[in-house]
Amino acid sequence: MEQKMVKVEIMGETREYPAGTTFAEIVEPYQKVSEAPVILVTVNGKLKELHKKLKHDSRIGFVTTKDNIGHQTYKRSACMILLKAIYDIAGKEHVDHVVVHYSVGSGYYFTMKGSKIPDQKFLDQVKARMHEIVEAKLPIEKRTVSTDEAIALFHKHRMYDKEQLFRYRRVSRVNLYRIGTFEDYFYGYMANHTGYIRWFDLKPYDEGFVLELPEREKPEEIPPFAPEEKIFRVQKESQEWVEKLNISCVGDLNDRITKEGIRNILLVQEALQEAKISNIARKICETGNKKFVMIAGPSSSGKTTFSHRLSIQLTAHGMKPHPIAVDNYFVNREHTPLDKYGEKDYECLEAIDVEQFNQDMLALLRGDKVELPVYNFKTGQREYRGDFLQLGKGDVLVIEGIHCLNDKLSYALPVENKFKIYISALTQLNVDEHNRIPTTDGRLIRRIVRDARTRGISAKDTIARWPSVRRGEEANIFPFQEQADVMFNSALVYELACLKLYAEPLLFGIDKKEPEYIEAKRLLKFFDYFVAVPSEDVPHNSILREFVGGSCFDV
Repeated sequence: MEQKMVKVEIMGETREYPAGTTFAEIVEPYQKVSEAPVILVTVNGKLKELHKKLKHDSRIGFVTTKDNIGHQTYKRSACMILLKAIYDIAGKEHVDHVVVHYSVGSGYYFTMKGSKIPDQKFLDQVKARMHEIVEAKLPIEKRTVSTDEAIALFHKHRMYDKEQLFRYRRVSRVNLYRIGTFEDYFYGYMANHTGYIRWFDLKPYDEGFVLELPEREKPEEIPPFAPEEKIFRVQKESQEWVEKLNISCVGDLNDRITKEGIRNILLVQEALQEAKISNIARKICETGNKKFVMIAGPSSSGKTTFSHRLSIQLTAHGMKPHPIAVDNYFVNREHTPLDKYGEKDYECLEAIDVEQFNQDMLALLRGDKVELPVYNFKTGQREYRGDFLQLGKGDVLVIEGIHCLNDKLSYALPVENKFKIYISALTQLNVDEHNRIPTTDGRLIRRIVRDARTRGISAKDTIARWPSVRRGEEANIFPFQEQADVMFNSALVYELACLKLYAEPLLFGIDKKEPEYIEAKRLLKFFDYFVAVPSEDVPHNSILREFVGGSCFDV
């Protein structure tokens, strides 16, 4: 019987392959000429792993380790190889659990409990075993089982967090991945075989260790190990707090929601944030010479609400604060600089009228009366609406914007009069022990909800702009975060359960034909892990209100 041939459009050329050819076989000749390893493909706009087989006439695109999705696939696959190597070296009986926590440098911070201590000797053995696994190019196999079978399997392997998680999944089937005899669940696609994961390192750090991985822009080298101590301490403090609440993973949160509701968790979390804001206000007051409180953080970290809440606490401590948003000093939209991709770069410092900002702030410092601008995000124009301000002796300016830790923004202001605060939404929850929730996902979801509500921007457009936002953060925010006098984590342990109700309809509105659909589908699948809760009990001064609406502040 003659074998059916299938037409494939690939890199502008049309070729024919036998039906049933794997995408790995199709991609192989192109690997040598690709700028980075091809780790996944898109088939007629849908993301596919390389072990999948060609069935119909198709248009194939490459996803390399330099692409965001491909880079995440590389890191996810590296984590699986690491876990297999740990169990191979230590033996399952000597490992209670291994947990991936948060980013440190370009890699991930892990902790490990059991009779084996993750010291340098042990890590050297694990690293050697990882290289053996990589050199063997073992297939990373995927199989689909029923949810009930997966739950029983997780219980057998003492993966109780996964067992708990899948009790709340409505889907009837679960995808599991296997390397040899080691099997686990991972949220997201995997490499075709272990040979892709050639670049990694292991370093002891704090109470655990870091799996060092390449950065996306340079996928074939490991950057120097440069942990950022301040941000790590904030993340660790948040992690320890949720562990005290017994809410380390999404399954824990779902249990609490279904058994006792969200109100108590919500009130405790909000009280904790209020106490931290009060402590920051007290610290500012105790220094005695601060006139400019500079608040910076990446997109959707809640800077505006935080600045208002800090102002209230400063007032309670006897000061007279005045919140100022640097966004109101955006240049008119037609003058916004373009990035190297030809897109408007709203994240760069040049998108701000730095000269006017410094003139106004110095005038206020002198005691002059100044009319402050308001930026109209719908028209893209800076407007003056009679908003005048004049500072008295005991007044302080609370200034928020992504560049506030960069002294080039406030170059004319006296350094000794500045107090710098870095704020970010550093997600405390994991999906489970081996699947982390990236901080960027939490912020993207916040932004999708806020943009649709306040700026008339669709979820499709927000997702399309997100890579540009991320590039801006990498260039303009993260390099300055360790210069902060204090850091504040604005993430709320319960927020994704609330945001689900707002984000899902927006994500479902993205058509399958759109390039942003792949990301929308990923986020929709992510929300399947969560039991949703309404936002009625969220306080009106909560940072979450900046995104879902109903804030008592003008945000």
